[in-house]
Amino acid sequence: MKHVEILLNYHSSSIVYLCPMKILMVCLGNICRSPLAEGILKDKIKKAGLNWEVDSAGTLGRNEGCAPHAFSQKVALDNGLDICELKCRYFTKDDIKNFDKIYVMDDENYLDVKRISGSNWDSGKVDLILNELYPGEDRIVPDPWYGGEEGFRKVYETLDKACDAIIKKYAPSMHLV
Repeated sequence: MKHVEILLNYHSSSIVYLCPMKILMVCLGNICRSPLAEGILKDKIKKAGLNWEVDSAGTLGRNEGCAPHAFSQKVALDNGLDICELKCRYFTKDDIKNFDKIYVMDDENYLDVKRISGSNWDSGKVDLILNELYPGEDRIVPDPWYGGEEGFRKVYETLDKACDAIIKKYAPSMHLV
């Protein structure tokens, strides 16, 4: 079943989803950035009482079935989130059809998602996650792999702000009369 969208406020660019919105977070290995983004957004969705689905994937398939990086797990736990049970998976060409919005962490991920999607490619569904904070600037979320625990903490803080912007954009306060 296709997701139905309606605009409730013609003076706003907000889209309200009548069916559960499905969001996919994508990075290279699905062990550092995208599992953090998935965990952060899931927590915000739960707190907002939304019925959305969030998943994450990587464009490099070698980590399939692995848990997130130990520092991703630690930083998440330090912030009250448990992502320890998440399992890495590979981005597939059908993901572009199965998700309403796909957020990538950097321009390399964007090109990989486009390549893997092939004939399913839909540029309207895919964007750099930091464009939610800095529209049109195409800023990237740096890969914390070589940055130690502090690098993961900085990534967490950045993704936390970006996920706030996603909630604000797609779940605006509505007063229906």
